[in-house]
Amino acid sequence: MRGHGFLLANYVPGNSLIHRTPLALKFLLVFGCGLASFIIVDWRISLGMLGLLSGFFLLTGAGLKKLWGAIRPLTAVLLVIGLFQWWQLGAPTAARIVLNILVCVVAASLLTATTPVQKLLDGVVKAATPFRRLGADPERFALTIGIMLRSIPYIAGTFADVRDSARARGLERNPRALILPVFITSVAFARQTGEALAARGLGEPED
Repeated sequence: MRGHGFLLANYVPGNSLIHRTPLALKFLLVFGCGLASFIIVDWRISLGMLGLLSGFFLLTGAGLKKLWGAIRPLTAVLLVIGLFQWWQLGAPTAARIVLNILVCVVAASLLTATTPVQKLLDGVVKAATPFRRLGADPERFALTIGIMLRSIPYIAGTFADVRDSARARGLERNPRALILPVFITSVAFARQTGEALAARGLGEPED
């Protein structure tokens, strides 16, 4: 199984200013960019934000290839969204929507590329701790995110491998040849993950 990044950049060790920025500020950056995507109404501001965040990303030492790897899986979806919005609302609005999505993706990638996964999960636990009084379980929440971060690249890699195999057999246009193997592999992966959690006494409600 090939390793695949999916949407967000993997951690890249380094000692840049972004690496040394407190995790809370990085969380605020991602939250702020998500909020800004609802507020910004001018595509030129979105473009400026995207350029600024991309510059920050390159300053981390992650490189242009890593940045493109985080964006590339979205290109087809963004093209469809952009063309539809252009048809419905015009070019400026279409550009703003696509650019705002990219701003959010690059901001999140800036977080994941400069923060080790364990530190990221520890930060999630700390941020969710105040909600414990409402019945939330921060550790389980972080565990869920950890499993998600591991599962999405695995399933994306499965799809890529199945697609390549189907193409080699001339079946790339056969939905069954693509969907069924991915479905079976994903279910098997989910069962293995569940069994591993159960063996460690995780994932079950406490008495």
